[in-house]
Amino acid sequence: MVFSADDDFSRPSPRLFNVALEAIRAAQTVNLSSVIARMTSPPFYPDVWPGEHYKLLAGLVMVLQPKRIIEIGTSTGLSALTMKRFLPADGKIITFDIVPWNRFTDTTFLPEDFDNSLSQKVADLSIASNIQPHLAEIQSSTLIFIDAAKDGRGEQHFIDNLRRVRFDQPPVVVFDDIRLWNMLKIWREISAPKLDITSFGHWSGTGLVDWVWGAQDDTKNVRSPSV
Repeated sequence: MVFSADDDFSRPSPRLFNVALEAIRAAQTVNLSSVIARMTSPPFYPDVWPGEHYKLLAGLVMVLQPKRIIEIGTSTGLSALTMKRFLPADGKIITFDIVPWNRFTDTTFLPEDFDNSLSQKVADLSIASNIQPHLAEIQSSTLIFIDAAKDGRGEQHFIDNLRRVRFDQPPVVVFDDIRLWNMLKIWREISAPKLDITSFGHWSGTGLVDWVWGAQDDTKNVRSPSV
């Protein structure tokens, strides 16, 4: 039940260290009472930190000030609402899911949340052909949050598909649940600079990746994951 440290070539970049430290400091000051007010019953996860990732996501947005955020996995909307609250004035979140937001009975979204700074696209980005219609939006993103599937295959497909994208600048990619059993191998085989910051994120694992792949298409030292 232990994976060896044979991924040492993907040690964190200075950029990841700096972003993580600043985001952790910022997270300590975050107040998510406006998001919690949308919830009808406990547990109020956005107020749990560390142990949940919401305040850390807010800290990352505060530090990176991204003009474009891509979220994969909308669910009830807590993460998107959290990030939206800290967007720069010209920032925008595009959240992807295979289910429309209003199909979730416990959604925290309201129709008026969807405006110039937030939109949802119904598309499965684990399918390579679904990337192309949204390519320009993905290419311009500087923060990507992946919180979907967890089936031991979906995240690997997201990784493979995003590796084919030539980003305008390398984004920071946040992976949720990296310590779940079926995510261990996928996380360990990421060969870009990465940093496990679970102690300041989600109890089930939070990882940051400096997504330099799309900028240089460097496949050196990359193993072909089998999932």
